[in-house]
Amino acid sequence: MKHVRQIKKLKTWLDSGSINIFGLPFAGKDTHGRELAQLLDAELIGGGAIIRSDLTPRHMKDHIAKGLLTPTDEYLDLMLPYFSQTQFDNKAFVLSSVGRWFGEHTHVRRALQESGHPLKAVLFIDISIDELHRRWEASLTLQDRGQRHDDAEHILETRILEFETKTKPVIDHYQSERLLIHIDGNGTQAKTLDHIIEGLDSFIGEK
Repeated sequence: MKHVRQIKKLKTWLDSGSINIFGLPFAGKDTHGRELAQLLDAELIGGGAIIRSDLTPRHMKDHIAKGLLTPTDEYLDLMLPYFSQTQFDNKAFVLSSVGRWFGEHTHVRRALQESGHPLKAVLFIDISIDELHRRWEASLTLQDRGQRHDDAEHILETRILEFETKTKPVIDHYQSERLLIHIDGNGTQAKTLDHIIEGLDSFIGEK
């Protein structure tokens, strides 16, 4: 297996902490989140997946279907108690875009700390808009994302705007806090995973 030494070091460093992953639509947040969670024996918690679940009120799902972020108060009420479930005691977290609206990040970070899963690092998987559209077109052929209304072309543009106006400031904040690791996500899935492992390894080497 590749990266054996690095993964062992990362698991020791992460302990029961958290890594949060951000990126544009189709950047591979959930895909690489699953890979990383498996490698690090961590629990994957996807903000979007939880909001799309049966736990979520219909009006919140309607926001997502339109490509919009859900209102902060309702989002936090749904997400924050999730971290403190006893089934997650002493488990590391890999988070997929948890706290996407500027201002939510402070509540998310506090809840992670209080539940024993302190935020250790933030990954920004960066892809170009051209690459986003290439992957979106490929997904229409593959039908590999299930029935997601927010993948419609006109809604996709709303999601991009939401990212640029609401989530990019969150990423910039984590950059200022020296928690951000920039990942080039334009290559293959395997290459991006390599970048993630190497980026995390370099990050903890600087601590």
